[in-house]
This record gives sequence, C-alpha cells and structure tokens, in this order.
Amino acid sequence: MPELPKTYTPSEAEERWYQRWLDDKCFEANPARVSEKRPAYSIVIPPPNVTGVLHMGHVLNNTIQDILCRHARMMGKEVLWLPGTDHAGLATQNVVEKTLKKQGVIKHRDDLGREKLIEKIWEWKDKQGDIIIQQLKKLGASCDWSRQRFTFDEDYNRCVMQVFVDLYKKGLIYRGKRMVNWCPSSLTALSDEEVEMKQQNGFMYHFKVQVVEEPDTWLTIATTRPETIPGDTAVAVNPNDERYKHLIGKHIRRPLPLENQAPIPIVGDEHVDFEFGTGVLKVTPAHDKADFEIGQRHGLEIIDILHPNAVLNDLAGKDLAGLERFEGRKKAVELLKEMEALIKEEPHQNNVGYSERAGVPIEPRLSEQWFLKYPSVKESQDVVAKGEMKFYPDRWAKVYDHWMGGLQDWCISRQVWWGHRVPVWYRKNDESRMTNDEKSDSSFVIPHSSLSDADIYCGIEPPSDPENWEQDPDVLDTWFSSWLWPFATMGWPNKTDDLKAFYPTTDLVTGPDIIFFWVARMIMAGYEWMGEMPFKNVYFTGIIRDKQGRKMSKSLGNSPDPLDLIANYSADALRFGIMRSAPLGQDICFDEKNVELGRNFCTKLWNASRFRQMQGGTTETEISAELLSSDDKWILLRLNTAIAEVTTALEEYRFSDATATLYRFFWSEYCDWYVEASKAVLQGTDEKRKANTLAVIDFVLGNTLRLFHPFLPFITEELWHGMGFNEDLPENQGGKSIMFAPWPKPLNADELAYFGILPEDEKAANEKYEAVNLGRGLKSSFNITKKVRFVLKPSQELPEHEIEVLRILLNAEPLDVDAAYAAPKGTPSALTPLGTIYLPLDGLIDVEAERARITKELDKANTELQKVCAKLADENFTAKVPQKVLDEHQQRKADWKEKKAKLEEMMSALG
Repeated sequence: MPELPKTYTPSEAEERWYQRWLDDKCFEANPARVSEKRPAYSIVIPPPNVTGVLHMGHVLNNTIQDILCRHARMMGKEVLWLPGTDHAGLATQNVVEKTLKKQGVIKHRDDLGREKLIEKIWEWKDKQGDIIIQQLKKLGASCDWSRQRFTFDEDYNRCVMQVFVDLYKKGLIYRGKRMVNWCPSSLTALSDEEVEMKQQNGFMYHFKVQVVEEPDTWLTIATTRPETIPGDTAVAVNPNDERYKHLIGKHIRRPLPLENQAPIPIVGDEHVDFEFGTGVLKVTPAHDKADFEIGQRHGLEIIDILHPNAVLNDLAGKDLAGLERFEGRKKAVELLKEMEALIKEEPHQNNVGYSERAGVPIEPRLSEQWFLKYPSVKESQDVVAKGEMKFYPDRWAKVYDHWMGGLQDWCISRQVWWGHRVPVWYRKNDESRMTNDEKSDSSFVIPHSSLSDADIYCGIEPPSDPENWEQDPDVLDTWFSSWLWPFATMGWPNKTDDLKAFYPTTDLVTGPDIIFFWVARMIMAGYEWMGEMPFKNVYFTGIIRDKQGRKMSKSLGNSPDPLDLIANYSADALRFGIMRSAPLGQDICFDEKNVELGRNFCTKLWNASRFRQMQGGTTETEISAELLSSDDKWILLRLNTAIAEVTTALEEYRFSDATATLYRFFWSEYCDWYVEASKAVLQGTDEKRKANTLAVIDFVLGNTLRLFHPFLPFITEELWHGMGFNEDLPENQGGKSIMFAPWPKPLNADELAYFGILPEDEKAANEKYEAVNLGRGLKSSFNITKKVRFVLKPSQELPEHEIEVLRILLNAEPLDVDAAYAAPKGTPSALTPLGTIYLPLDGLIDVEAERARITKELDKANTELQKVCAKLADENFTAKVPQKVLDEHQQRKADWKEKKAKLEEMMSALG
C-alpha cells in the first residue's frame, strides 16, 4: 500500500472524496433494493429557506441527520435522505425587494407589479437559492441530491393546490374576519413563529376618565398605548373586584378624540387582572387580541383606527389622523396633558412582538383572512400519547399533547406575492347586481363576503372562462406547503415507488421551537392524506448558545461562520466538536475549543494509522489465539465494550455519549495504553508475535474507522483506502466506500472462546495499568520527567513480556524486579496489585531543596485548612449562606485535607 503522508490535508481530501461519492452515486436511494433483508431507512431534511446560509444550528441538525444516515447504510439498510429548500415567501420577497430598492430599480413593489416582481424573485432564486445546499455538501451531508426538492416546484405546487381544494370542499377551509399578527411594513398577516418577542423600555401612562352617571367619580386607567384611546369601545373591570364591581353597567367618557368624547360602557370580565395597572382595563377590540375576545363576549363595537401601514386614520380624530403610530402616541400624551387627564407616566418594561423579517413591531389587526380547521387531530394526538411515535427527549410529548388539546384555527393566508396563490376565483363584477352609484365607480368590487357559492370557484386549475373571474390575491402561509413535505416530496398524490418503499419515514430531526408550526402539522397531514404517521421518531435538538449562555445570533456577533471553522479545522473536526457538546435534547454551550479538540482527534487518528504503516508487514492477517498477549486480549475486550456502547448510544439518540465513548476508547485505551504496550512486541525479535500484534492492531483499527465513520466521514474514508482496508472487499461491503462497510459487532461468546479471552483477562491488564499509574504518580509527586530507575518488589511471578510492558509504560530505565529488595528508609513507594513499586531518589533530586518546597506547600495547606474550618465553625456564617456555598466550603475542606496528607507522605518519603 502507498505510505500515508506525514500530515493530513483536510481541504484536499474533503473535496476529492465528496466528488467521488457523488460520481459513484453513493447517496442515491433505490426503492427496488428495499426488501426484508435490506429494510428502508428514510429521513427528510427540514428544508432550509432559499435565503439561508449555513449557521451553527444547521451544522448541529444536519450532522445528526448525516450520522443517522451513514450509520443506517452501514447497518445494511437502503437509505433515503431527501433534501430540499423552502421558498420562504415573506423572507425571500423581503430580500429581493430590499436588493431592488438598493439598486434603485424600485421604490415600492407596486412599481414593478406582481408578475414582474415574481420574475425578479425567480431570477434571484436561480442565482442565490442553492447557496446553503452547496454549504451542506461542504459539511459532508450525504443527501440524495438527485431527489432535491423545492416547495415551489411545479408538481409540488400542484400538491399544495390539491390539498387546499380538498380541505375547502370538506368545509375545513373558510374565509373570515379575525384578529391576526400584522406586519405594517410588509403589509401581511404573520404566524406566531414569524413574531419575535423583544423586551422594550417604554412608559406606562396613567390617565383619568369620568363616570358619566356619577360625575364626581373618576377612574384611573394605565396603558402603554394611549394612541389607541380613540378605538376604545369599553372599559373592563373584574366582576369580583370590590373597588369597581358596583360600576358595571355604567359608562365612562372616552377622552379621545376631542371631537367625539363618546360615553362607552363599563363591563365586567374575569380576564381583567386585579394587580396589573389600576385594575381598570381600556378595551380596544380592533387592536388587541385579548380586547377583541372581551369585545366578542360583550358585543362591543369594533373601531379600527389604523391604516394597514400603522398610520392613524380619520377615526382616530383630527388631531391624530395621518400620524405614524409612535408619533401618534406622543401626540395623544400631549392631548391628555392639555386636558389635565394625564396623571403620571412611569418607566415600564414589557415584551413587544416584532416582525422577524421586517424588524418592526407588529400590530394585532382585525383582518379578513383564510383559516383552516385542523384535520385528523385525534389520530395525531393519540399516536404520540400511545407511544407509537417516539419523541426524544420524551418530555416534548407532554408539550405536544397540551398544544394539541387547545388548537385554534390556523390563519393560512398571507398578503405577499411570492408564494402559493390561493386557488380561489371570484366572479367579476356583475352589473345586474350593482346600484347606479356602484356602476359609475370603476374601482368598485363586490365584497367577497357577499358572493354566493355560484360566484366562487375553488379548483386546482383556473375556471374554464378565466376572463370572467379574478383570483384571490393572497398566497398561502409557507408552513402550508411544508406540512406536506414528507409525502409531497416523494411524488404524492401518485402512488410512487418511493412512497411505497420509504414512507412513513424513520426519523425527523428538528428544533423544538417548531414543534407546533411544522412537526404537529406534518403529523396531521400524514394522517389526513396518507392514513398513517409521517415518521416514527422525532429527535429535538437543543439551542446552540455561546459560553455566556446567550443564544447565538448575527446581531450579537457571537455566532461563528461554520465555513470558517471548516476552513480552519476541517469538516470532520467541526462535526466531532459539535456532537461532543450535544447531550440529548439539551442546549449546547458552543466552545471553539471543542472543534480544536476535534482537529486534534483527527490528527491522533492519522498518526496512529501512520504508526501502524511504519511497522510494515502484511495487512489484516489472521489473529492467532495462542500468540495473544494480555494487552491484546484487553484491547479486544475494550473494543467490544466500545462497539456495544456506541451502538446503543446511536439507537437511543445519545450522540454526545457516543463521541465520549469513541474519545475514551481511541485516545486513552487504544493510543495511550495499548499502542504503547504493543511496543514491547513490536520492538522485539519474535517475528510471529510481532505479526500477530499487527493483526490485532489492524483488526482494532478497521473496526475503529467504521465506528468513527458516521461522525468523521472524510478522514475515515481516506484512511480506509490509505490503509488498504477496502482491498478484497465487495463493492457493497466496503470495497467502494467505507460507508457501505458493515457496522462493527462485538465478538460473540464463541469468538471470545476461540481467542481464549476471558473476563479475568481484562482484570489482569487493568491491574498492570493501575500499577503503571501509581508509578507515574510517584514521578509526578517529585516533578520528575526524565527516565528513571524503578524497582518492583513483586507479589507474584511475572513473565518477561509483562515486565517489558511495564518498563515501557513506566518509561523506566531500568525496571528492576527484585523480590528481596530492601528499600532504603524514606524511598517513595506505592502498593500496587502487582506488588510494591519503589522510586529510588538517589541522585534524582536535591533532597534539601525538595524538603523546603514541600514544607512551604504544607504551610499553605495548613493555613487554608484552618481558614475553611474556622468558616464552617462560625454559626453566623453557616446560618446565613445558601446551601450551595456551604457545599463549596465542605469540598474545599476535603481537598485541602487530601493535599496535606499527600504532602506529609512525600515529606516522610524524603526521610
């Protein structure tokens, strides 16, 4: 085999191997290969927005998916990892509009019109929309790119239309006027997921109003939005509030607008919080969701005082009309002051919803929209409650069940142009139904709500006489297309081979923040149109945070660019580093040091492989049972344990536990112990034993590379071929790529018996390594780093080979084994399972200087121990501090006592 280079060059290897995998179609699934012996494994990618670029959340999510897919391939399954992107209606339109404005092409989207703007968006998508796909390839994502989908593909669009029509005909989709989240900048309704709550420093304004029936009675109201007073149609108090309940049914005089200080009723409603503000709530049904519900309960008038762009309209009164909402707030405060109604204004912090894309505060707005009554709710709730679909971690099942029990109809329409157009048409103005005034008004359109069923058409295709119809201008919420993702991407409504083989999918990996917006809706869609659940397991990732616990974001500047990390450390290092930090379902505290550790780990893997190559000899020969040393047997047993632990961890989605096992096994057990111990044979003259040790090394390395492959795909592929492990293997079992090599299995009982490996072999080796650790501890105590003489007074007879292993591991020069050794007084020693080991200090240290150093450290230990003991004896201290502080002091006391004992032992050893 060609010799591995001294250093590994990740960038070159990653590009070369990824292209090779693509050329060899290693990621492409074939439903024809699915059988009982080769079961299907499938997973659909949570489609990133076409506006997206790779961030650390993508790295975490897609690394997990890739690990699952690569592991499944090695388990002999036919794997489909189906990729794609989301058209991201509002986000994409915003990006393109901003670009066009910056270029001076438009001032407003109306300058281009709907068709021209959509053309511009398609142009942008064709140039920019696949950036994140290329970045995922850099990470090593083994998606089946031949099946890449887009939520705006022609056939996918048809699926969306068919679903809408089906639900409309079932009476589950309807048009109604409801309170929605409204973006005054983008001029569209938003889902809750598109609203970001931000803490704001504002003011609470207290103003007084007069009770009409009792002119001497005044009520004080507290509000953060005085500009909405002209839209108030009642004030509400809690009917159980003794301060105000006698006023229910009476009226107050609304102070604004000045020209219409109308009397409005005082209503009793249990929604009102006794403690918040003054306990008197102004009710503005058109501009607050809770107020709207109060208004519905009490039949209140609805006065909308805002234009869609959040500019106050004529109903706000002549003093406020035409002002932007925040300017209107200032003016309303001035007016209240002038009429001496303002009592006080005080600083106030509250959470305000912002449009995630436009970056402006949203407005609760009463708007005519399309709504959906959710289908297949019971089946979707039961499948999780009964445990037929598993959530990892399982705590999310309760959250899901709670939400499913309180569903509200889904606002599915958006007032943007880039998206799936609502497939509903309205018959154009019919003059026979118009008055003369309406006929003379060219802009008049018959309200949709007044149209009969004959005047509304809903269908996948436009009406046969399109010239007589106008299509609804709204598009559908982006989530309305993505909830069909698991089956619409596989060719539904046709009964395709992909659907037959790969649906339902096996796993879904996603964030818990979209458990309702996407996961729950996909489950409902799966039952409604496929009659079964869309996936069997859902793994919820944690949120990636910085070392200070803050969520990573561009605005904070605390989110590293994954591509920079890949360039600096390698894709494998990034993958290993982030998985090492990702306990099941918990937030991840990202530290670049973990990526650096990942790089060091890859270097260790490379160097360990090169060490094997430098020994020469034939690769992967048969292991001879009678020539196995205790160290050989020990590493085979440790490999068995590692295989079992990693396999179980992957089956239970415990990825950080798997990486911890891999790290422990390879770095510590294999490299630090076994490779060093093997030098006793490799540096010896027994060629048969040397060949057998190399066979063990090859066996362990071959299994180790396969264990590592899902986590470190590039370097394991490079070493698999570089070490010649692929030679003589069938293409579909590792000959072409390590990704098809069988997943390692522990040696079974018959194999262990054949090799003569017993549980006590592990115990014997562990005792030897414990002796080495104790001996190394003696050197460390006296700050000795060079080779030194050790003396072992054995408690049992030791073979020459074991003595040589001990010498190498202790870095002893020499290691004397003397059953009759009489150590000079004060010689440092340690009792080990193999006997007593001594470190003669003659000529190694300056005894007086060492005694002075230890004396100084002992003085410090005594001082610190006295201080902490005094603290713990002080009742004034122990009675006041939290338990956590007490525990810290107790630990400090134990640590100093232990240190003192060690120092006294060292002093005694000096004589």
